[in-house]
Amino acid sequence: MTTFDTIIKNGTIFDGTRIPRYRADIGIKDGVIAKIGRLDAKDASKVIDAEGKHVCPGFIDLHTHYDAQLFWDPYCTLSGWHGITSVVIGNCGFGFAPVAPELRERSMLSMTRVEAIPFESMKAGMPWDWVTFPDYLDSIDRTPKAINILPYVPVAPLLTWVMGMERAKAGAMPTAAEEAEICRLLEEAMDAGGCGWSAQRLAPGCGADVQRDFDGTPMPTDVMHNETCIALAKVLAKRNEGFIQMTMLSGNDPAKDRAHMEEVAAVSGRPLLYNVVQAVASDPEIHRSTLRWLAECHARGNKVYGQGLTTDSGFTFSLDEWNLWDDSPAWRHVTTGTVEERLAKMADPALRQSLKDNPPGIAATGPIEETVLVRTHSDKFNEFKDHKLSLIAQKTGKHPIDAMLDIAVGTNLKAEFFATLPNAGNLQYMKEIIDDPYVTFGVSDGGAHTRFLTAGRYPTEAISKYVREHKMLSLEEVHWRLSALPAALAGFNNRGQIKVGAPADIVVYDYEKLEALPAEITHDMPAGEWRRVQRAKGYDYVLVNGQVTIDHDRQTDTYSGRLLRHGDG
Repeated sequence: MTTFDTIIKNGTIFDGTRIPRYRADIGIKDGVIAKIGRLDAKDASKVIDAEGKHVCPGFIDLHTHYDAQLFWDPYCTLSGWHGITSVVIGNCGFGFAPVAPELRERSMLSMTRVEAIPFESMKAGMPWDWVTFPDYLDSIDRTPKAINILPYVPVAPLLTWVMGMERAKAGAMPTAAEEAEICRLLEEAMDAGGCGWSAQRLAPGCGADVQRDFDGTPMPTDVMHNETCIALAKVLAKRNEGFIQMTMLSGNDPAKDRAHMEEVAAVSGRPLLYNVVQAVASDPEIHRSTLRWLAECHARGNKVYGQGLTTDSGFTFSLDEWNLWDDSPAWRHVTTGTVEERLAKMADPALRQSLKDNPPGIAATGPIEETVLVRTHSDKFNEFKDHKLSLIAQKTGKHPIDAMLDIAVGTNLKAEFFATLPNAGNLQYMKEIIDDPYVTFGVSDGGAHTRFLTAGRYPTEAISKYVREHKMLSLEEVHWRLSALPAALAGFNNRGQIKVGAPADIVVYDYEKLEALPAEITHDMPAGEWRRVQRAKGYDYVLVNGQVTIDHDRQTDTYSGRLLRHGDG
């Protein structure tokens, strides 16, 4: 009888704690790391040869929107392709429970714009065999998974359930009875396994409200009251468990918003994960002021951390679905409605002038004139392929926005453009974010913006670009940032490290070969919908709870992932 189910032999181990790397074998039994040291291959049913390879804890992705996709994609890709073994769902206050049956379609419609998930895929791919949050977790439990799922409790469904859609979206103040019921629902959800709560709070007109409902109106959490957040924080304090994920911008006074978030952290006594710490090349004070604030919070003893946008993947988009310029009311107006209505609006000279007078901000992308035409889906305009809008404008004698809209309308809104993220191209600013001890890597937005964004590649990018290419940090440091730090922040119990007794979530990779492959389009979503993906190269093995889920960059269709109720499992 063998001692171990699997032994990983002769690898160089980065255990996630930042201690120096070392060579050793890892013995796995019943999904758990049973022994680390010099082990005999004869003592295992299966041996993985890790000679010359790096062995590290599975990566943990704290910011995803796989709440729907996990039902049709057990690997939660892109994340599952890039060494991620655990994800957190329910971010930004958005989710699908509790939802009354008559509001199911409405809740899916909201996600078509705020997170750009195709409606037909949700409709065909979600079982909807739940109403309450505990029911939803039971449904996830029953669903085959190749990665671990840890759930936030999203606040928007709680507000809608208790106050009704109309009052919640109008920003009504909950009555005392309603506030008590919202808190009771949070307690019920956490009793069932929820690990805290989340909310996007981007107030209308704040200058960064780039994620709106499908009809252009604010989401319920965008207009919720500070008092409601404090009440929810008190629930976590009473329970002495859980964590908070929040994005907040209520106006032109960041100090006021930061003071409120710190108060929420202080009242709860729990970690608050702030989204997002992002470099903007044109204004470094944006991220530097955030980093100073994080340090001040910790100096005062409050556990406020930042989730860093550490990828420069950018957005590829077409104007038939684009929504990340919703911070401009003028752009929000022309990008809502049917395709026919959008075409008419974008061709209207008066509306075009309003777009020129009210350009989108830089919250999601860089300056609009830096946007590049990458594909036309037409014989028209091919002479401008791979041109920036500024160059197209120069060649045609038009304003860059007129140039863009002429191409969009002339291709029935199918022309594709590429917009860089505001952090693109400035490694100095990125290093300032990466070096900060209160910032974790990530914000993949996995499962969201499926046609636009491929940020799920961020772990591969962190190792191949920031460590191997630019030597901005050590491997010991990056593996702490990708695994142990996010595990500690989000309440993962006993994960994120390679140690005896920990679940065997392990990655074996080829350091010199690791890379994110070029973007491609794949029609692998329910109802025949398509998405944009980037696969990975260099991951020899990924193990989730001791089972090999990725073998030399290929799925093994092994579903050893678990729902981590209360962070356990």
